[in-house]
Amino acid sequence: MFIWELIGAISLAAWIYLVAGRGGFWRIRAVPDPPLKAPAQSVAVVVPARNEETVVGQAIASLVDQDYPGRFHVFLVDDHSTDATIQAAGAHQRLTVIQAGAIPHGWTGKLWAISEGLRHAVDFNPDYILLTDADIVHSPDSISRLVARAAAGNLDLVSWMVKLRCRTLAERALIPAFEFFFFKLYPPAWIADRRHQTAGAAGGCMLIRRSALERIGGIAAIRGELIDDCALARAIKPGGAIWLGVTQDVHSIRDYASFAEIGRMISRSAFTQLRHSVFLLAGMLLGMAIIYLAPPLLLLTGDFTATALGLAAWALMTIAYAPVLRFYGRSMAWAPALPLIALFYVGATLHSALSYWTGRGGVWKGRVQDAR
Repeated sequence: MFIWELIGAISLAAWIYLVAGRGGFWRIRAVPDPPLKAPAQSVAVVVPARNEETVVGQAIASLVDQDYPGRFHVFLVDDHSTDATIQAAGAHQRLTVIQAGAIPHGWTGKLWAISEGLRHAVDFNPDYILLTDADIVHSPDSISRLVARAAAGNLDLVSWMVKLRCRTLAERALIPAFEFFFFKLYPPAWIADRRHQTAGAAGGCMLIRRSALERIGGIAAIRGELIDDCALARAIKPGGAIWLGVTQDVHSIRDYASFAEIGRMISRSAFTQLRHSVFLLAGMLLGMAIIYLAPPLLLLTGDFTATALGLAAWALMTIAYAPVLRFYGRSMAWAPALPLIALFYVGATLHSALSYWTGRGGVWKGRVQDAR
């Protein structure tokens, strides 16, 4: 039937565009860093932490033991934790622990904690500020590589999409796709291109030039943003240069033991990404259906042309998904399953919208966020 052939043609055209025309987002690979040239500039590391008792010790240990030749200091900000986060962080001459004050109206908890850390970091007079999460374990040369990248490219913001934990069945099935979908939204080549408006960053690891942060009015400029990393990138890029890449050597140690946990993680901010728009939600659902779900379903139509178009689109989808699976050391057998994985993400996005409309919002560390 003509309708199946039309859907197949649109799906194949979409994948041709994604593979050939969207900045090569799917070619996920770590690129070599430039050498660090003297003098090494000073770095203040700000780590917001809320109920991170199980992970913060490893994260802080990896930061205070950096082999960076310049001055650096770590500021851990306890964001009203109810567990033993502070005790688990340990003590070190390069570590200052700060207790965040009451959250002012209009601020998210994480950004207020970062603001509190920056307030103390000013006395250190840093050239750069590294914002990193309490579950991120850094390689010993992490700061050196980030500063080298920033200095070599005269960049105001350098960010790594760190390697997420990928051990449980749920993680193996869904985490590579999380990175794939993120880069589809924010192609790194477009982010690095000063002529392109696309701006994005990964909040787990962001090195910012202090002067650039001051230029946009400090972290207060994005104080109410839930997707704060990309908001920061959007604020900085118009007057500077930014870069986003991946790394095998810096990784998250946060566990997602079940599909439900990952679903909640996605749902927490998915409808925010769509700016709470019914029209954008409908467009996303239609787009995901045509791009990901139609190719395998067209094989069931019995229409030769539609089947051929569906197979071609599914083949391009599989080819595009292979590099991120390779990056995570996963079997290529997962690649043809991307339509099912995409369906899970669609469900999490619908859950995000329903949670917003019913006033429940998303819950993170006991805090309700993005409630209508």
